[in-house]
Parts: sequence; C-alpha cells; structure tokens
Amino acid sequence: MRIATWNVNSVNARLETVLGWFDEAAPDVACLQEIKCVDEKFPTAAFERLGYNVAVHGQKTYNGVALLSKTPLEDVRAGLPGDDGDDHARYLEAVVAGPQPVRVAAIYLPNGNPIGTEKFAYKLKWLARLNAHARALLALEEPLVLAGDYNVIPEPEDADNPASWAGDALFQPETRGAFRGLKWLGLTDAYMAADGAPGGYTFWDYQAGAWNRNHGIRIDHLLLSPQAADRLEAVVIHREVRAREKPSDHVPIVAELRLATGRAGATAKV
Repeated sequence: MRIATWNVNSVNARLETVLGWFDEAAPDVACLQEIKCVDEKFPTAAFERLGYNVAVHGQKTYNGVALLSKTPLEDVRAGLPGDDGDDHARYLEAVVAGPQPVRVAAIYLPNGNPIGTEKFAYKLKWLARLNAHARALLALEEPLVLAGDYNVIPEPEDADNPASWAGDALFQPETRGAFRGLKWLGLTDAYMAADGAPGGYTFWDYQAGAWNRNHGIRIDHLLLSPQAADRLEAVVIHREVRAREKPSDHVPIVAELRLATGRAGATAKV
C-alpha cells in the first residue's frame, strides 16, 4: 500500500499539476493539505475519474485537508479533538477499508509565526491536542499513519541552512520538543526509518531562488504506529514535482507498506 502526503497549496489553482502526478504515481491513499477551498469546491469528480474515494474537510481561502483512497473510507472524522471552538480545517481521519485496514489522518499543523504571538501559542496547543489524540489512537493497536505538513523542522540536518530558521516557529525548541514527544509515544518517522539521508527536503520557498539553490527543509512527515512501522518498505520523496510548471512549494512523499495476506508467515505488497 502506497500512502502519500502532499501540501498542494491550493488544489484548484494547481489541479493540472496535481492530477498529472496522481496519474503517474497512482498512490493507493493520499493525504492532501492546504487545499484552500470549501468542500463543495473540491474537484471531487476529477479524482473519482482516477478511481479514488474522496473525503474533504475544507475551508474558504485557507487551510483545508482531504483524504483520497482507492478503497472505501470508513469511520471518517473531521477536526482534531480537544477544542470545540477551533474552526480551522486542519485534520481529517478515516479508516482505509480492505483486507488489512489502515487508519490514516491528513494533518496540516499551524505555521505558528510570528513567535511570541497567539499564533505560536495556538501551534503549541494544537501539537498538545495531537499528542493526546495520537495516544488514544495508539491504544487501538492498529496500523496508523499520521501524515501531513507538520510545519516542524525536527533537526538541524533537516534544513539546508539551519541558522536561517533560528527565529522561525518551525524550528523553535518548543516546536521540535513537541514533535519528539509524538515520537516518544511510539510513533516512527517513516523517512528516518527507511532512509534518513540528509537533504531529504520536502519544501522549498518560492522566494530567493530557494529551489534552484536547494535551500530546502523537511517539514512533511509520515508518523507510523508500531503496527504500520513493522511493515514499512520504503519512502520516496518526489522532488522532481517541484520543478514542474506551476508547482506547489511542497512535494509529495510516499511511504510503501507491506501488508499481510492473511496466510501464516506470508506477506505481500498491496
């Protein structure tokens, strides 16, 4: 099972580019972030023509997440628990049905800038809520993938020029500490487990020639429960998509999981 995550930075504005990648890569499941549209404006029919079931948690102009799956989506939950007053569309969770179901969540974590404002406080509170919810999901002891744009640079090695991010909310000690706290629950960073090589960037700013100079950062992550991490085969960062016409500033990341066939001792890639 190939599970992708991609901050598309406005799905309708970049629809041709997005659909082109889906047609080529054909992920089994995809988590999209920053779709920047309400549910009714999401191009559901275009993805259905490619064979996907679609769930959307949208918002006008800002934020928004979507889940796409080649098999039915069950137990769909929109919104991160813990704050009924939070109206940001940043979290969407569902069970991908099939012989070996997998619970998947699309996550668009707050940016948090500038530091010292309510935006940074909101980021840290959101991370605390995610920690609490992840703890509850891990108790289910099932394959779980929490995938998305975390707006977190975990380590200095995850930035081409870490010093330039010293005053940014993505690289603050509190932010990085909260991300480590998620992993301490028992979640595995898929890229670090499957590859871990420096330079596995997933975002290049549109400004100052960041792409051409490879001034990137790794902020898009797939965190796996033990039941999913045990089946991890590979992670591929599709950085070539950043060079295409009208690209997002993020690129797709795909994790491949090996799922059991149901026959003792046998496994298969699905």
